[in-house]
Amino acid sequence: MDYKDYIESNAAIMLGKPIVKGTRITVALVLKKMSEGATAEDLIAAYPQLTFASISAVLAYASDMAANETIIPAA
Repeated sequence: MDYKDYIESNAAIMLGKPIVKGTRITVALVLKKMSEGATAEDLIAAYPQLTFASISAVLAYASDMAANETIIPAA
């Protein structure tokens, strides 16, 4: 799966935060809900615009962002 098929950033939508395409649901919201214990099924029930594929894309996007994060060493 290529998360770019599901995730976009557009300055005109949610101030350019990464969102699930076709929605105003941010990647951050999905990650926050999941970190609080929500399952994919819970998210889809609360946000019917989401799919299992789009939730997987959010996780893949977050993983990619974390893997490519630049670490600035302490002085």
